[in-house]
Amino acid sequence: MLSVSPAIIVRSSLEEMLDSLRRQDEEDKPRDLPPALPARPTSRARLPAVRRSLPKDFRIDTTVTSPSSISNQSSEKGEVRGPRVGSLGRKRNRELDFDSPYAMLPGKDYEGRSVGADAANFATRHKHSASLPKFNESEWLDNVGYFFKKKLCVWCRLPNGQWELGQIQSNSAENATILLSDGNVVDVTTEELLPANPDILEGVDDLIQLSYLNEPSVLHNLLSRFSQDIVYSKAGPVLVAINPFKDVQCYGSDYITGYREKFFDNPHVYAVADAAYNEMITDKVNQSIIISGESGAGKTETAKVAMQYLAAVGGGNDGVESAILQTSYILEAFGNAKTSRNDNSSRFGKLIEIQFSARGKICGAQIQTLLLEKSRVVQVAHGERSYHVFYQLCAGAPSVLKERLNLKTASKYSYLNQSDCLTIDGVDDAWKFQMLREALDTVQICKEDQEHAFEMLAAVLWIGNVTFQAIDKDNHVEVVDDEAVTTTARLLGCSIPDLRLTLSTHKIQAGKDSVSKKLTLQQAIDTRDALAKFIYASLFDWLVEEINKLLARGNQCTGRSISILDIYGFESFKKNSFEQFCINYANERLQQHFNRHLFKLEQEEYESDGIDWTKVDFEDNMECLDLIEKRPLGLISLLDEESNFPRATDMTFANKLKQHLNNNPCFKGERGGAFGIRHYAGEVWYDTSGFLEKNRDPLHSETVQLLSSCSCQLPQLFASNMLNQFHKPASQQIRASGSQKQSVGTKFKVQLFKLMRQLESSTPHFIRCIKPNKKQLPGIIDKDLVLEQLRCCGVLEVVRITRSGYPTRLTHQEFATRYGFLLVDDNACQDPLSISVAVLQQFDVLSDMYQIGYKKLYFRMGQIAALEETRKQVLEGTLTLQKCFRASQVRRNFHGLRKGVITLQSFIRGQNARKEFDLFVKLREQAARKIFEEQLRAVTHLQSVIRGWLAQRHYKYLQRMKKLTPDNVKQKPGREVSEVKEILQESVLPSNQEFQECLLEAEATVGDKEQENAALREQLRQYEMRWLEYEARMKSMEEVWQKQISSLQLSLEVAKKSIAVDKNTSPTRRVDGFPSPSPCYYDSEDTTSMGAQTTGGNTPIKFSNSNRESGAIREINGSLNAVNRLVKEFEHQKQNFDDDAKAIAEVKSPGRPNEELKKLKIRFEAWKKEYKSRLQDAKSKLNKSQVEKSRRTWWGGKKRKPRDLPSSKF
Repeated sequence: MLSVSPAIIVRSSLEEMLDSLRRQDEEDKPRDLPPALPARPTSRARLPAVRRSLPKDFRIDTTVTSPSSISNQSSEKGEVRGPRVGSLGRKRNRELDFDSPYAMLPGKDYEGRSVGADAANFATRHKHSASLPKFNESEWLDNVGYFFKKKLCVWCRLPNGQWELGQIQSNSAENATILLSDGNVVDVTTEELLPANPDILEGVDDLIQLSYLNEPSVLHNLLSRFSQDIVYSKAGPVLVAINPFKDVQCYGSDYITGYREKFFDNPHVYAVADAAYNEMITDKVNQSIIISGESGAGKTETAKVAMQYLAAVGGGNDGVESAILQTSYILEAFGNAKTSRNDNSSRFGKLIEIQFSARGKICGAQIQTLLLEKSRVVQVAHGERSYHVFYQLCAGAPSVLKERLNLKTASKYSYLNQSDCLTIDGVDDAWKFQMLREALDTVQICKEDQEHAFEMLAAVLWIGNVTFQAIDKDNHVEVVDDEAVTTTARLLGCSIPDLRLTLSTHKIQAGKDSVSKKLTLQQAIDTRDALAKFIYASLFDWLVEEINKLLARGNQCTGRSISILDIYGFESFKKNSFEQFCINYANERLQQHFNRHLFKLEQEEYESDGIDWTKVDFEDNMECLDLIEKRPLGLISLLDEESNFPRATDMTFANKLKQHLNNNPCFKGERGGAFGIRHYAGEVWYDTSGFLEKNRDPLHSETVQLLSSCSCQLPQLFASNMLNQFHKPASQQIRASGSQKQSVGTKFKVQLFKLMRQLESSTPHFIRCIKPNKKQLPGIIDKDLVLEQLRCCGVLEVVRITRSGYPTRLTHQEFATRYGFLLVDDNACQDPLSISVAVLQQFDVLSDMYQIGYKKLYFRMGQIAALEETRKQVLEGTLTLQKCFRASQVRRNFHGLRKGVITLQSFIRGQNARKEFDLFVKLREQAARKIFEEQLRAVTHLQSVIRGWLAQRHYKYLQRMKKLTPDNVKQKPGREVSEVKEILQESVLPSNQEFQECLLEAEATVGDKEQENAALREQLRQYEMRWLEYEARMKSMEEVWQKQISSLQLSLEVAKKSIAVDKNTSPTRRVDGFPSPSPCYYDSEDTTSMGAQTTGGNTPIKFSNSNRESGAIREINGSLNAVNRLVKEFEHQKQNFDDDAKAIAEVKSPGRPNEELKKLKIRFEAWKKEYKSRLQDAKSKLNKSQVEKSRRTWWGGKKRKPRDLPSSKF
């Protein structure tokens, strides 16, 4: 522990620091002021005490510096342009451009890295870096002797410029002999040598861990990892991703879980996304993931991976995360195309802002787009393709859609077949179209809107097939009326004449009159192409707007978001036009944002906080940005100025650039219409052909009117949006671009500034994508190409400034709050600065490993890890002590509670036992009483039997005595009494012995009877079980009998009804169906006649008979009597059988009831059989009588068949 008072240490170190600052300020008085940047807010830490002297001119701003004040200060001091490389702080001052994207961000905190709670995480990640040796390239010449002496491995530059690893064999003063890894031996100068890292550092995760930081060492480390399919590496705060051009097994749900749960700590896009997500939740600050790199470096796929992780971590139940992921497929189809360098190149820039709720769940999203390359719709270079969606529509549309849109193959459309490249190797456009439709369904774009969008795509393709023919010598043209015009008009919903007139004429306003002018062939083609580009660009903007409407459905958004920027990469082709200029300008601005956060603001903070810092040189691209966007002599301003001149040409624009920009070191003019710009990634030559036309982006009013008159919904919407832009207030347009109509360049600049302001309001996370080779082949590394990209990205400078800088920084208040409790002495009365310094001194932190600023403490990498480890140990010890104390309290409380519970349980168990005992006593008393009563009954019964036996014995004895004593013998009374006594004595004496014998016999008899009773009870139980079975059988037999009896009753009822019917109808109706007279009726010729049908004709015949009719009636009556007897017999027998069955069921005799039932059943079956036969006889007799009656005529004779009747002729 320290023996010196902490207050004394603080005072002395602070005095030394302030004295050094005062001397530095006095030396820098004649120099320029630092560059004007947005003011930082004052720190929450306490300022140094008044007793400590500060520089006379030291002042902490309490107000935000406005842009006007900055410009005024700059104008007063004068503009002094210093060198761009390594010129920061007080040595350079530059006037802040009014159009700068940072001018609108007052009060923004531009600290380079997050501090506070995240310091522990940062220190833990780089804990092992503290012990690594540090190397400065400027000391190489001083240490070269050590390498020569130890004959260590070095990097050797060969005559072809390549770096090769070798080992020193021998050396002289200026030369050295090197044995290369391939076995060759070369002689080189010492200037061509660089130190190599030991084998133990080969393939490290973070380039900061390298002992010797030079280009070949960095390149070798990346290539070593890439050869193992490890495509991600760290370069300080920047993630370096090399495109493998193949599938790598490092993605999926398992890896997402691993990085989320901190199982993995190696570099990955998932780790960057997780860091952004955690900082957003912890610090409540918006985050941004900025992905940059050349075209084909894998930026789009990297953005997909980051979105996939955020969707998995912040996914909810409403499915918005899946809709966000599906937007990538939609935007790729409509905004990506095949170029000469990339099969899936983004031809627009996009910023996807994913919004989160307070619980960290995704609740919405917003998509911003930048500068869609419209010219690709109508013009495609050789070996390239237009946008993917055209080829997908032609290949994958269903037959119904193809027929309705009149779609043909891609080779039939002029806009697609001009490049001779219609397919991409390994890509199925038809399957991609199905994926597109599924994505549109996922983001809930209705089928009707999808059909309208496909109509617009087909219309664009058919517009390209519209042709013209000359009509005069001046090359004026008219539209050829063919299938292309007809289909285009039908798809747009306009008339064919209006379409032809719009494409071939142009109206010129002359005062109040308008004059139609015929267009030449080139003018007509430009008008046609302008219409196609406008429709496609409007369709793209409409699609993005619809997606934003559907994604902006979260009501729980807290304003916290993570933005993912995926923008087109830097491009340099053989012929570069206006589109490449805009793309490279966007990459320049993005590189400046990268420099600003990792170089400028980092070092500016060191200087403003008064720490001793040696600047790190880096390549600043502000001169290139000034060349492009500075007003009034910037390239975009000159382009707008030239575009406003009606007679200006591309050549006049090129001459104007040479005239005004020739002195700029980043500009180079050539003869003709070409000029060059030295970008951060290299020099690019642009051809001014088409610059003015593309910047103007003309669209005739006739085209807008044509779209307004269309019957389809989308063309009308596109036209109304364009008209709304035309009718904007002039003040807004002047503020936006300085003219009434924004040019494409100015509009893109405004969009880019808006994007940069949004990025400035968030904490950035950088991902640099590297393209390993230009052939897009897996496993191939072009070292020169990779090294060039590393230089352009500033990766080496980032590593240097991160390793030599102070990446961990905490305010005095934060440091004292976090580590103040580690002090042994009481520090309640000390200020945060004193506490902080006391902590550093207590733990013997070396003075060159940290610096104390006015507001913060700055630590080199890995230095805070020791404090974090000590803090962790103290907290763990405190937690252990608290755990033991709480455990002791809990155990004490538990034992007391347990004792009380046991006491309560004992009382309850005693009460329950007493209740059970009382119940047991009652039951035992009842059982004893019952046993006693049974025994008493048994004894009483036994006594009664014995008394009866004694009485019988005595009675027999009296009878015997009576027989022995004659009746005529009379005895004296006294004698009689004595004799009786003697007799009784004689009888009593033997009776006691007999009684004993009888008692034993009775007991034996009782035992036998008890056994017999037990056997009888068992037999009785068996009989009862059998009787239950018999009862079940009886019930089933009764049911059968009831059914049979019911059937017999039904038969009897039917018979009775039929007899009753015949009986009722016989007196009044004849057999043949005619009404018959009464039995006493006599026929007369005047009243009744009957015609008998014969073969010859009809002859009326008259008869009469009553005797035979009465005989038939008697027969029927006899039959009815027999039936009645059968009915009575049935009722009688039914009653008998029922009585017998009930008697058998009620008796329950121990005999054999089953035999009785069988006998009853046999008797019933016999009676049933007999009864059935008699019933059939009765029915047959009845039927016979009916038949006889029917065959008899009313006169008593039988009817003849028709063939037997005699024929009569009249």
